[in-house]
Amino acid sequence: MELTMDSVNWPLVGATILPNVGGWVGSIYVKKNYLDWYESLKRPNWRPPNYAFPPVWTTLYSSMGYASYLVWKDGGGFDGSARLPLTFFAGQLALNWAWTPIFFGAKNIKGGLIDIILLDSAVLGTAFLFFKVNKTAGCLLLPYIAWLGLASALNYVIYRDNCAVTDKKEEQAPKK
Repeated sequence: MELTMDSVNWPLVGATILPNVGGWVGSIYVKKNYLDWYESLKRPNWRPPNYAFPPVWTTLYSSMGYASYLVWKDGGGFDGSARLPLTFFAGQLALNWAWTPIFFGAKNIKGGLIDIILLDSAVLGTAFLFFKVNKTAGCLLLPYIAWLGLASALNYVIYRDNCAVTDKKEEQAPKK
């Protein structure tokens, strides 16, 4: 079979690549603030090695994109039963993409923690809704859920070890 532009499944290609776009943009914030800020934070010794993040996120973004394609295809596109699951997907993707500029760009650990907690809930809802349309699509989000559990724990521990004391002092300070 000869590969031509007409033989490419463009919706599949687009759906698989789209989630990666936020990761690529987010990497700008990471590179900009990694050495001077993130490396100075107290971090747990159980955190994944730095080199693990790019391939893990590329795999997760690609699999969630493929899952969204399966739901779109099997759920009748944006006008069928896929509408609600794809709306949840778009919401979780926006929360996912927002985390890096919040955490690394604004250096806002607490804001990142709030975002990732909302993201966790949105992804669980997305996986549940995907599973109802296409079981494979729902299952493709399970590694993402597992990784988010680790990322959420990491964000919390970094917050606890770097910001929680400061936040308590600010709350106890007399108001002017």
